Amino acid sequence: MKQLLEAASTILTQLTNVVSTIKEEDFYKPSVALSNSTIGQHLRHTLEFFICLEQGYELGVVNYDKRIHNKAMENDKHIALHTLYQIKEFVTANQVDKPLSLEVGYKPDSEETIAITTNYLRELTYNIEHAVHHMAIMKIGIREVAEYIPLPSDFGVAVSTLRYKDSEMATR
Repeated sequence: MKQLLEAASTILTQLTNVVSTIKEEDFYKPSVALSNSTIGQHLRHTLEFFICLEQGYELGVVNYDKRIHNKAMENDKHIALHTLYQIKEFVTANQVDKPLSLEVGYKPDSEETIAITTNYLRELTYNIEHAVHHMAIMKIGIREVAEYIPLPSDFGVAVSTLRYKDSEMATR
């Protein structure tokens, strides 16, 4: 559990640092490299998954498809920062695993879902991996629209990739 909490904390701290540093206009500036999406849009998408997990923790059912798509969060870095703080508080306060049901639907022409048995720790793990993936995408956009932001070398890099790179360096 400690490992998951530390990973989540690291990711949320890195995202907080980016949002704190980025100029407001760069937060919502379209990036050509990201097909004209923005840092704010990728951040909002990432954070909304954590919000779905928080709601699911309370209700016992997680459904990532029923995200709010809060446009204010993707266009106002102060709202995004506030949301980051709330998510970090939730993750820190909820250190007990519990069973959950994950609702998913893969029919594009239907709202029909199926329920899959899961648990909080599995979904927290998923959120960490999902965040890392979007952070890798954000890194591309940051390098284009906000190159002044210093990023740690592990920003948007999976731990397994970091381990692999370390082992490669050790064998040279």
